Amino acid sequence: MAELKYEITEKLGVLSESANGWTKELNLVSWNDREPVYDIRTWSPDHERMGKGITLARDEMKELKDLLDKSDI
Repeated sequence: MAELKYEITEKLGVLSESANGWTKELNLVSWNDREPVYDIRTWSPDHERMGKGITLARDEMKELKDLLDKSDI
């Protein structure tokens, strides 16, 4: 299996933290030297390991923000 290359280019915030120290975060991440995308996933405390997550392009993130702004949360 090919090695996954990533760089967290901007840490935007922590959404939650589990008892084992892993955090669910929103970051801008560059995957395999590509343009950074918005990324929501769990990370180990040292950011060496990660859980499954979701990536969103800028236009998708804007659409999500608009949907959340309209919702009654």
